[in-house]
Amino acid sequence: MKVEEILNRLREAGSPENVAGMARFGIRPMLAYGAGTPALRSLARAIGRNQDIAEALWASGIYDARALATLVADAKQISESVVADWVRDFDCWSICDSACIHLLWKTPYAWRKVMEWADAEPEYTRRAAFALLASLAVHDKQAPDSRFRAALRLVRRAGTDERQYVKKAVNWALRQIGKRNAALREEAMKMAEQLANSESRAARWIGFDALRELRGRAAKGGGNPVKGQNPRARNG
Repeated sequence: MKVEEILNRLREAGSPENVAGMARFGIRPMLAYGAGTPALRSLARAIGRNQDIAEALWASGIYDARALATLVADAKQISESVVADWVRDFDCWSICDSACIHLLWKTPYAWRKVMEWADAEPEYTRRAAFALLASLAVHDKQAPDSRFRAALRLVRRAGTDERQYVKKAVNWALRQIGKRNAALREEAMKMAEQLANSESRAARWIGFDALRELRGRAAKGGGNPVKGQNPRARNG
């Protein structure tokens, strides 16, 4: 399938109503067709893993094409320089999260990028650090608890960032770390308590929200690794 054909199919699958619906969730890219998730997934299955097509789709600048690129890019082939370019292009939370959930956590340099982006100034770059951390908390079954304990220091540093798309990603990462197992849940709850007692409004929100979920999980005896993402901290 050629890139032009893919773009045509995305255009045909789009609708102004979907674009308007995206805007209501804070997704306002420069150019979007409004293709739905089923159409993107169908195309992704037809294309398979193809790094060249992914990069060409991303270069189009079209929201739908970039969303599809995150589904077909090859985590074993995509270079750090290409990832750096993509991250600089992030212009909404949904593309940022799609890249982290579907692609970036699988790369061999994922943990290094968490550390690199956690103190970045651009809003979506910093969000990417914590969306990626949340994804690793769900999917990286081999990572030792010590890695996530160290990552909690990043949560503390970013917890005072008042920007909406950063603080919600920080909250998301904190909750996902706390869901890996009972030991990390205790560590995450301690961090959440520190944030809840902060003078920062953003930190207090992150802390109280995380405590509510993690305490509820503790009361139910939860603590095993979760199988899916919790989208609540990502939307808006």
